[in-house]
Amino acid sequence: MLTLSACAPRYRGPVTDHFDGKKFFNPGMPERTSGGLLKWLLHRDKGPWPDQPDAFVGPRPATRIDGDSLVVTFVNHSTFLLQTSGLNILTDPVWSKRVGPTSWLGVKRKRPPGLRFEDLPPIDVVLLSHNHYDHLDLPTLRKLVKTHNPLFITPLGVSYLPKSVDGRTTREVDWNDTLRINRKLLLTCTQAQHFSNRGMGDRDETLWCGYLLHMDFGTIYFCGDSGYGPHFSHIAEQASRSATGSIKLALLPIGSYRPEWFMAPVHVSPAGAVQAFIDTKAQQAIGIHFGTFQQGDDGLFEPVTDLRKALHEKNIPENRFLVPQEGRAITFKK
Repeated sequence: MLTLSACAPRYRGPVTDHFDGKKFFNPGMPERTSGGLLKWLLHRDKGPWPDQPDAFVGPRPATRIDGDSLVVTFVNHSTFLLQTSGLNILTDPVWSKRVGPTSWLGVKRKRPPGLRFEDLPPIDVVLLSHNHYDHLDLPTLRKLVKTHNPLFITPLGVSYLPKSVDGRTTREVDWNDTLRINRKLLLTCTQAQHFSNRGMGDRDETLWCGYLLHMDFGTIYFCGDSGYGPHFSHIAEQASRSATGSIKLALLPIGSYRPEWFMAPVHVSPAGAVQAFIDTKAQQAIGIHFGTFQQGDDGLFEPVTDLRKALHEKNIPENRFLVPQEGRAITFKK
């Protein structure tokens, strides 16, 4: 039996440049056809994903990181623990063994999370970029509500999911909206080029987005899920006009990009991620959206190999666009 998570109630609101009154859309991007999906599914060419029997699981993180240093811990896929200014923030949290509409239907993880759920510090804020199962996992949200009772931030139409497990939510945000969480954290909802659905009949009925986090550390950009597009340059402009200035750290996706003829509109490739890094004018980047779920045809190591190749071609040092290791904290100074 499918649960509430298998379909989204339709968002209702005014027509905008990315909402036609019924569905959201990506301005300037043509619709992908169902024929393309069928062609890909019939001709898949999956790269190798070797077993990871000794996958590293990190130690318990610090309870709090006071001051303006930022500690970033990669959990898996697009799940990161961000710790700064005494706040603990999770992005798109997923701890389930499989992501999908039921516990037995969906994509199975290829490695354990880099942090044990029970080792998490007190979680204050959870950022949800959109409603896809690999970014919004209801069993994980249910556990977070029971254990930490954090505040969930969602784009338009998505708050019904954390609310369905008794989660606390703010008002839903649209692209370019700002939202004051507390005196330590101001958010800007940013444009992304993607899509949404939880089932077969709710395509694009809720919004997808990224976030700028304006904090004492500086401006942090969490991309969420996105294809490459001109919106990255616009996000750089948004950040430069903010009180915390240009982007110090960008979390940019590098996986689920093959075959590029099909994936490119909604999943940025490593080469596209490097161009997005350039466009956003970020001082530093970290790769996300890789290494846990084999959703595209890229193999386990291809995102990293292709990222380093793209950096070399643009004469960018590898230490400016890091490939994080699950469970290993990275500290950035202001």
